[in-house]
Amino acid sequence: MEKRLHLVFGGELVDPTKNVFKDVDDLHIVGIFPDYDAAYNAWKAEAQRTVDNAHMRYYIAHLHRLRNEGTEASATEELG
Repeated sequence: MEKRLHLVFGGELVDPTKNVFKDVDDLHIVGIFPDYDAAYNAWKAEAQRTVDNAHMRYYIAHLHRLRNEGTEASATEELG
């Protein structure tokens, strides 16, 4: 089975109705996970741990979607 990386991160929002972080320098990087299930479990644990703070939000970023697999090299690889 192909592994697809996922990043779990979160932080305090300015307003709980929007997705704008209060301080991006204070983001909590939970980790990078080899599949969605592992990322989801980590996300769920952090979300439950901070459930009492309405301004805290955790997200799962699909890192494999940041790369265009249809091209020989991604834009960032071409810079190097």
